[in-house]
Amino acid sequence: MRRVLVIDDEKDFYLLIKDYLGKRDYEVHPAHTFTEGLKLLEEKPFDVLLLDNNLPDAVGWKQAPGIQKRFPKLRITLISAYESIFMVTSLEGVPFRIMEKPVSLETLVSYF
Repeated sequence: MRRVLVIDDEKDFYLLIKDYLGKRDYEVHPAHTFTEGLKLLEEKPFDVLLLDNNLPDAVGWKQAPGIQKRFPKLRITLISAYESIFMVTSLEGVPFRIMEKPVSLETLVSYF
């Protein structure tokens, strides 16, 4: 079973992802702040990280390179409701995917 961490302050978004991925044999865990999510990353191995760009305590695109360096096997998808994030194409050479909210759940799974 693949493990997914969703770091997003919108609880409804997490519930949507959990419901959709749970039916597809994914184990989904929530974090509603970056600090909470980082703690979970340090405690448990995850295959996929869905990282919101605008969190109460962090900006996702600024944190993504550091996370990728610490957890090189982790697949990161940055999620944003703001078009301006799509101007970011490379962060210190760290590859990750960017999706705009509302996300297409089928497309999201194809990123895994």
